[in-house]
Amino acid sequence: MGKRGKHYQDAKNKRESSKRYPMEEAFALLPQLKYAKFDESVDVAIRLGVDPKRADQMVRGTVTLPHGTGKQVRILVFAKGDKEKDALESGADYAGGEELMKRISEEGWLEFDKVIATPDMMSLVGKIGKILGPRGLMPNPKVGTVTFDIKKAVQELKGGKTEFRVDKVGNVHVAIGKTSFRKEDLQDNFVALIDAIMRAKPSSSKGTYVRNISVSATMSPALKIDPPSIQTSLR
Repeated sequence: MGKRGKHYQDAKNKRESSKRYPMEEAFALLPQLKYAKFDESVDVAIRLGVDPKRADQMVRGTVTLPHGTGKQVRILVFAKGDKEKDALESGADYAGGEELMKRISEEGWLEFDKVIATPDMMSLVGKIGKILGPRGLMPNPKVGTVTFDIKKAVQELKGGKTEFRVDKVGNVHVAIGKTSFRKEDLQDNFVALIDAIMRAKPSSSKGTYVRNISVSATMSPALKIDPPSIQTSLR
């Protein structure tokens, strides 16, 4: 890793690297660490006490952040007939069938952030699974992106519905908003995320489930959060 710049070092000196901050204190301190001139994402990293190599300890799900992510989500829907019309009327950016599949496979077009498909279109979508899958774009019924209820799926994604999934070393990374958000709104989104992850705890997980939590802006050093300080805010 290259040497960090002066602004980063100044921000780093404003926090205690080994301290686990109470939730409210962490979100109050976060704006003081910001130095970038753009509206940075606020990211949460969570270390879970699970073994992702075991199928029964895979943590995956969705959460609707009450204040959204602050990001304009571009949605592509694979559907036909009335469902294609529903997609566009509900706010999808692109909708169609084989013409979109060919555009992706032949032209390398990937100007979208989420993909939804009706079940009858999944055989078509499967043809570009090797392109969509590694990028986390493959529709999945477990997270509500393979469905005939296209209107609901599009509206939820536009409204702040976010997917989370544990990676191969047991970490979950999710963006919960922007540095321009009010502190209270970031906290609401954060609590919603933690609540969803707690509800997704595998029954086979033993010992400490949530081991470490940190929050940071895109360019700023991370702040560790004390997990017990969140308990009273969880539903």
